[in-house]
Amino acid sequence: MKKEFYTIMAAQALSSLADNALFIAVISLIIELNGPAWVIPLMKWSFALSYVVLAPFVGIISDKFPKGHVMFYSNLIKILGCLLIIFIPTLSCDLDVKIYLISLSYSLVGIGAAIYSPAKYGIVTEILPAKMLVQGNSWIEGLTVLSIIIGTCLGGYLITPSTSNFLVNQSYLSYFANSSSEMAVFIILHIYISAAIFNLMIKKTNIIYTIKNKNTIEIFRNFYQSLLIIYKDELGRVSLFVTTVFWGASASLQLIVIKWGQIHLGYSIDQTSILMGIVAIGTIIGATAVAKYLRLSQALSTIPIGITMGLLMLLMPFIQTEMNAYLLLIVTGVLAGFFVVPMNALLQHRGYKLLSAGNSIAVQNFNEQLNILIMISFYTILVWFNVDIDNIIIIYGMIVSISMSYCLLYIHTNKKLYRKLLAILDKET
Repeated sequence: MKKEFYTIMAAQALSSLADNALFIAVISLIIELNGPAWVIPLMKWSFALSYVVLAPFVGIISDKFPKGHVMFYSNLIKILGCLLIIFIPTLSCDLDVKIYLISLSYSLVGIGAAIYSPAKYGIVTEILPAKMLVQGNSWIEGLTVLSIIIGTCLGGYLITPSTSNFLVNQSYLSYFANSSSEMAVFIILHIYISAAIFNLMIKKTNIIYTIKNKNTIEIFRNFYQSLLIIYKDELGRVSLFVTTVFWGASASLQLIVIKWGQIHLGYSIDQTSILMGIVAIGTIIGATAVAKYLRLSQALSTIPIGITMGLLMLLMPFIQTEMNAYLLLIVTGVLAGFFVVPMNALLQHRGYKLLSAGNSIAVQNFNEQLNILIMISFYTILVWFNVDIDNIIIIYGMIVSISMSYCLLYIHTNKKLYRKLLAILDKET
């Protein structure tokens, strides 16, 4: 791997670590303020909304400016969001208003993440050849998942009573925050600052894209055309469908695991972060294995693993012990890593071939985050109507399995076409 790739990895790891730690810290802050249960999925929803709304623009931004600079300014936006989250609890206003403002500030972090993503993934396609994309994606996804583990565990650790009491009692820190959750956000703020420093170390690739759009109407028209290009490409359509379903289900699973851990295992909010970390450990194992044994042209062969993942979710309502919970979650994580990394690499390769690096990632994010919006909205409605968490798990497990089964059937129905396309892809890589 090139030296620049490791700098990108360091920047991405820190930013992702902070994103995941912040999610736990803000959930804790909402609980501290006695916010209603539906506010937590709403935060996840608002985060995804930023990706959907900004999708037509962030690809152009990523292609127009050096991607390291785009990543730097994106982290500055995240830093601003953290500062607002710390400041809002000190306001003299109604509790409901504070919770609303915190949600908006968290949305600001989502805006930073939405701008960051096309640059983060787009630069990988610029510095690595196609034959190294699966390996490169495996490194990026593996490190991202590792940062998810550390981030979720860090978020949980920072809000534990012993840690938070120690931090709040430090005179030089108590000036900046008054509660355990606020202190956690303040610590996370410095991780974003570290990520921004690494962003500035990323060198320009000197790849220039022609930016044709002059006004908003042209930008939307170009984005719509980019969507059609991916949709009409057989490999692009299938890989986009698979990753869209996967990330929508994964975002919902984060919220499901929190509630499931509290009900089935009696965990507190800081302890449930351990469960998400266990899934992430499994994902690293799967991502590492797939990089070693699978070529890009074999990506579609992993779809049955997606079906198995959905079926494994159906076992969650029957789990009552920690050991069984850990085993189920780590196996699910392994399958997730082995499944999503090659599909993500295939989609990026097709997007880079058919579009620019930034636009292809923006199209991918639009579809994936739109599905996250839909699936989180559905989850929020189920929570609003007090649907039992075990029934919610069964619903989502069936959604994943049925969707992947449909995709597998579609490929089998058109197997001659896909054999031809995969043979071409094998030569390209």
